[in-house]
Amino acid sequence: MEAAFKLWTTNRNLYLDYFDKYSLEQLNTIPKGFSNNLIWNIGHVIVIQQLLVYKASNLPMYVSEKLVEQYKNGTKPTGLTTQIEVDELKSLLISLQEKSKKDFNEGKFISYKEFTTGNGFHMASVKDAIGFNNYHEGTHLGLMINIRKFI
Repeated sequence: MEAAFKLWTTNRNLYLDYFDKYSLEQLNTIPKGFSNNLIWNIGHVIVIQQLLVYKASNLPMYVSEKLVEQYKNGTKPTGLTTQIEVDELKSLLISLQEKSKKDFNEGKFISYKEFTTGNGFHMASVKDAIGFNNYHEGTHLGLMINIRKFI
């Protein structure tokens, strides 16, 4: 698990760079041919991690239902994200990763509701979920690298 957490920390630090390198306007820009923007991708990976790791483990999530509704699968930006919302996502990006690692190391993940993702990855444990989450976050990082070329 140490390698999985190391990879996750690397991913999250790469996401964190977007807050420093791009303006609020750029974070909100949806380039032609894309269905979302940089900030939506960041919000999405935060929410999906909470759903994959906490909700499927029958534990309370550390994100609001409002965030879940904004960034869950099947959503896209419906308006401009404010600076206050951006600041919240920036804070959650690292704090929730650290909280999840701590909770894992403290043995809080006891049960897991098995399921198979839409692309065929079967998750039977929180370890599977953390591994899949790294794949998921890498996919969205790739999308963001493409988006930034057009803003």
